[in-house]
Amino acid sequence: MTLTWDVFGIGTAAVDDLLLVERYPEADSKVNILESMRQGGGQTATAMVAAARQGARAAFCCRLGLDDLSRFTLSELQKEGVETSACHQDGQGSPYHSIIIVDTQKHTRTIFHSGGNVSPPPELINAELISRTRVLFVDDNSGAAGIKAARIAASLGIPVIADVEPDPPPEVVELLPLVDHLIIGSKLAQTLSGESSESAMAFALCGTQRACCVVTAGEKGCWYAQRGASAVHVPGHKVNVVDTTGCGDVFHGVYAAALARGDSLPGAVALANASAALKATRPGGRLGIPDMERARAFLHGSHTQTREKIERDIK
Repeated sequence: MTLTWDVFGIGTAAVDDLLLVERYPEADSKVNILESMRQGGGQTATAMVAAARQGARAAFCCRLGLDDLSRFTLSELQKEGVETSACHQDGQGSPYHSIIIVDTQKHTRTIFHSGGNVSPPPELINAELISRTRVLFVDDNSGAAGIKAARIAASLGIPVIADVEPDPPPEVVELLPLVDHLIIGSKLAQTLSGESSESAMAFALCGTQRACCVVTAGEKGCWYAQRGASAVHVPGHKVNVVDTTGCGDVFHGVYAAALARGDSLPGAVALANASAALKATRPGGRLGIPDMERARAFLHGSHTQTREKIERDIK
């Protein structure tokens, strides 16, 4: 079958209701809401939006319901040019619904979430579907469908990228050996590797079986190791942080798009790192996602634009 997509993602979708406050409230207190907004969210859904904004042909698959939150999820993805025809809808599916309180002074966010039945029926996943993409993207909520897709991708020589968050479900032990490019936060990386430094975590989790492992560490940047090689540190970027919601998702999506485009792994990591930093300058998981031109200008600097101006331009 002719290739249809650069990146095909199976996993989490969410609807995020954001409340920006001056400070996170203490018990039995009142705080003024500075701003409120609704955005699409979720690990894989937001990663596919990030990939699409950087020019990739992206598609998304998950289980959704017949309710307003599900319709909002599909509408937001379609506005971004993400293909949603592979999504399955029935009376039991639903995106996660999150209320996110953003502390604008300390630049922290607290997420309260509910619902969420996003893993599509495994019988919908087959070789014909997976063969249509250059890169497969799955997360820890993709369930049996994600595991099946990763196995098919491995048999077809299609690279698999995974996003796994702390406290993943038990079936993630079946998924991890199938992952060629593992991008995870330092907390989970420490748990999985038993190592204390990010560089050692990345090296241990990459080993000789994976193409690359990236360990992200917020403002410290990230460490990546390629198969059999020592880890390399990519420093974080100094930006005016407003909200870190979705930074990891953006990192994953930009990396996936770069990999599908044929960029080098160091180049993919650097671009993803810069894009995640730019996202942090806007509230919510998607408002601040840059296109490739802005991300590259920020990463490499510009003779006509300072980094501060580039940040202002995306607002």
